[in-house]
Amino acid sequence: MQQIPHYINGQRVADADRYGPVFNPATGEQEKEVAFASPSRIDEAVAAAEAALPAWRSASLAKRANVFYRVRELLNERKSELAAILTSEHGKVLSDAEGEIARGLENIEFATGLSHMLKGERSEQVSTGIDVHSIRQPVGVVACITPFNFPAMVPLWMIGSAIACGNTVLLKPSEKDPSCAVFIAEIFSQAGLPDGVFNVVQGDREAVETILDHPGVKAVSFVGSTPIAKSIYQRAAGHGKRVQALGGAKNHMVVLPDADLNMAADAAISAAYGSAGERCMAISVMVAVGDIADDLVEKVRSRMVSLKIGAGTDPSSEMGPLITGEHRDRVASYVTGAAAEGATVVVDGTTQQFDSDGFFIGVSLVDHVKPGMKVYDDEIFGPVLSVVRVETYADAVKLVNENEFGNGVAIFTRDGGAARQFEFEAEAGMVGVNVPIPVPVGTYSFGGWKNSLFGDTHMYGPDSIRFYTRGKVVTTRWPDPSTSKIDLGFPQVD
Repeated sequence: MQQIPHYINGQRVADADRYGPVFNPATGEQEKEVAFASPSRIDEAVAAAEAALPAWRSASLAKRANVFYRVRELLNERKSELAAILTSEHGKVLSDAEGEIARGLENIEFATGLSHMLKGERSEQVSTGIDVHSIRQPVGVVACITPFNFPAMVPLWMIGSAIACGNTVLLKPSEKDPSCAVFIAEIFSQAGLPDGVFNVVQGDREAVETILDHPGVKAVSFVGSTPIAKSIYQRAAGHGKRVQALGGAKNHMVVLPDADLNMAADAAISAAYGSAGERCMAISVMVAVGDIADDLVEKVRSRMVSLKIGAGTDPSSEMGPLITGEHRDRVASYVTGAAAEGATVVVDGTTQQFDSDGFFIGVSLVDHVKPGMKVYDDEIFGPVLSVVRVETYADAVKLVNENEFGNGVAIFTRDGGAARQFEFEAEAGMVGVNVPIPVPVGTYSFGGWKNSLFGDTHMYGPDSIRFYTRGKVVTTRWPDPSTSKIDLGFPQVD
């Protein structure tokens, strides 16, 4: 059976005391096993990163940028190969996998501009003969802990800026689909990144806890569910580390009465069921305002029947399986329990049959959902779209803002004034206007509010530069030695 290794100090390291299974979600069969890192293996990786840090942080910005230009070329050349690996372990369709890689590449492209992003500021003659300038320097060894749902994109979100800023990195990918991380690390090596700058350690909870407690790790980036994000934040911050931990979501799509309902229905299908709903930016709640609900629900329902669900390697498939059988059963439980809570199951995807032992489930639509129902309150992370009916725009805003999550939100309308007001009032980190999944391009930063984010900075883009560097202010004076004197008072501006 194929073993998925660690990647430490430029070498594959496969031996371990424990291994975890890696399944093909489309068949339900275990095809690989992944080495789990022991605390001593984490120590080895941190030591490699610490040893590589002085030379890498001293490397010229031009040299660093050249590595990223080459990484971009290599990833573009081999994206179909990476997409195939991704699909085999995650299950998403190949077109979705290639789209994920393309969005990750935006962050590599952003990192090529590091000579501009790391520019400081300078003030001349702030006092007689005194100048002040600011610089940004790397934090040190950075840990990136990434989720299963985007095994290529999310690592590229983190490592691009982290490495560009002069840090060295430990990447701990999900044990469910770990091969992409090693592939990406080897691409960086081929692009000229020195050994030890980028290391991959595989593992489960033991590896994560060791990283969080390790004194050599100075900062932690994390994406996952809200309970784990909160725990990661508290534990790592308790050890004095800088932390950004992105949590879960319950993204709402508000549809006003004046909206193009056909466009809104198309968007709802794409945003709710793309990637099998296994993404933190998926639309899981459609908010129908006024008297449009019946018409809107029917438009969504009619589009669902034609969706092709199958293996991600099948070019005709539009949606693949879920990541595990356990997760599929958990998602199904929300649909089967919705009626008992008073909701109406319009389309029950749990009853769909598949000619496979893979972790497939059909798409579901649940109407007349209200806060307090589990199907509304919980992050389901699967292809389940809930419909909440409200009377007014104000009711819709209140619903959005009272939700514990604040990752993304969208509004569909032809009214520019309403859209502008919603942009102002919605309590979420990312807002879409007639855009159902408002993931920012690589030159802006990604992140939510409320229980969708623990920490002070968002991910990638400008915020990532602030997170992966520390500011330093330098005050200089080059006086005539004859003017030097002792002064025990507080420095004054003159």
